[in-house]
Amino acid sequence: METTQINKVLSFVDNWEVPKDDSSIRKEALATLAHMDFPTTRVEDWKYTRTTRITNKEFHQSEILDVNINKFRIPNLEAHQLVFVNGYFRNELSSILKDEGLEIKTIQELDENLYADTLEDTEENVFSLINKAYSTSGTCINFKKNKKADYPVHILHVVSGENVVSNVRHFVSSEFGSKGEVITSFHSLNANDCFVNAVIEGNVAENANLNITQLQLEEQTTFHIFKEQFVQEKNSNLEINTVTLGSLLTRNGINILVDGENCHSELNGVYLGKNKQHLDTHTFIDHLYGHCTSSETYKGVMNDQSTGVFNGKVIVRQDAQKIEAYQSNGNILLSPKASVNSKPELEIYADDVRCSHGSTTGQLDEDAVFYLRARGISEVKAKELLVVAFISEVLEKIKNESVLAYIQDQLVERLNWEF
Repeated sequence: METTQINKVLSFVDNWEVPKDDSSIRKEALATLAHMDFPTTRVEDWKYTRTTRITNKEFHQSEILDVNINKFRIPNLEAHQLVFVNGYFRNELSSILKDEGLEIKTIQELDENLYADTLEDTEENVFSLINKAYSTSGTCINFKKNKKADYPVHILHVVSGENVVSNVRHFVSSEFGSKGEVITSFHSLNANDCFVNAVIEGNVAENANLNITQLQLEEQTTFHIFKEQFVQEKNSNLEINTVTLGSLLTRNGINILVDGENCHSELNGVYLGKNKQHLDTHTFIDHLYGHCTSSETYKGVMNDQSTGVFNGKVIVRQDAQKIEAYQSNGNILLSPKASVNSKPELEIYADDVRCSHGSTTGQLDEDAVFYLRARGISEVKAKELLVVAFISEVLEKIKNESVLAYIQDQLVERLNWEF
């Protein structure tokens, strides 16, 4: 007797509605999902993250109208504000300023030929395909040729409700010689067992400069999977700063394809875990051409029974000579039950390069704690000062003063750390 094997992916999305449009991207994603499966811990890239914590649950789409998001706005930030609640764009909560340096459209207005040309050499995972098949909304941001945007773009996401899924997708295009800044923040409001599945993709054209700051601030009653994919052309600069405080399980995948000479790629991140949080960061920088630099600095502080994961991989292809690539991951464990799995990787096929990577995991320096206590500082305050100093190296890379002040306020509010 034949047995029929249930497709776990199709079963997971079975009660979700597919938005009606003619998007070839959506159609291709739907067709591919029929042949996909969820990764297990036997897959190297997902070795430390059990996706069954998400995929064994049932989620539904929910568009809600009555929600107050004012407390999630960043004080003193003068920016274009795009608000998404449960993955649906909320025009009445958003505001777009007059700015000749950029154009903002819906994701439905994305030029699919541009999209295909930009990302044809990149890879998908099952969650990014689910996002593209079932995304309910998103934005397309175009920084114009040889223009500097007058204001940053703040994309504010909120998830609210019970067992709600938010599939939101964005595309950022930086044209020749442009300069722009994007801030994305993720929040939750009265959320229980919710799943945020987000994708941001785009390109950084020749001589363009793009700065992105990601803030993940949901309650620990949510799950968060986030994929970023960018392609850089020659002489471009891309910087991505990520601060992860929220959600019960977070998986960040940041992939950069360096498709030109004289590029600089910089990735920085802080992840701070407590209780039973699981915070997973995977980065991948692929150098196809020579005379480029890349830098990664990630720092984690894990408390209670939390778990951190860092896997950073840099590939230098055979023809990519004169590459300088540096990677650093440092972690502090504040509890004997906290843990970190760190795996920085370099895969080098060229012979004229300067590359290094390093990883450290340990407790706070007891001599430093003793030194501070000898000067009348309590043990708790001494440890707090050392932790703040440890992560400040990364936080100071965030140049937007309003965003940095907001992050520091969040740390004071959530962890009682003072700056």
